[in-house]
Amino acid sequence: MQPVQTKEAPAAVGPYSQGVRVGDWLYLSGQIALDPATGAIVGGGVGHQAHQVMKNIGAVLRVSGGDYRHLVKTTLYLVDLGHFAEVNEIYAHYLRPPFPARATVGVAALPRGGLIAIEGVAWLGGE
Repeated sequence: MQPVQTKEAPAAVGPYSQGVRVGDWLYLSGQIALDPATGAIVGGGVGHQAHQVMKNIGAVLRVSGGDYRHLVKTTLYLVDLGHFAEVNEIYAHYLRPPFPARATVGVAALPRGGLIAIEGVAWLGGE
């Protein structure tokens, strides 16, 4: 088991790793819309936050030798499921078919007042 760490994604805000690699599998911790440079949640609403979350996930994937096409499964957490359509458009901007399996869950709150969080699992082995 190897912890994954990059300065291109926000530092963990608790006792966890940005990701953990086990063989060819990468388990990505939930990312909220923290700007890695400032450690603050990005402003501008759920759309801006969704872009930042996807950028943070991309950074953890890259440092592990992967990219978005390696995602096998994601879970999206939304404070307001009314944002589902907007988030879907942004999510699709970063991913191409075949899309990863996915669940979307409505939650009461997220750390630091975030509106969205995404976690995932990636396969970094052969195609």
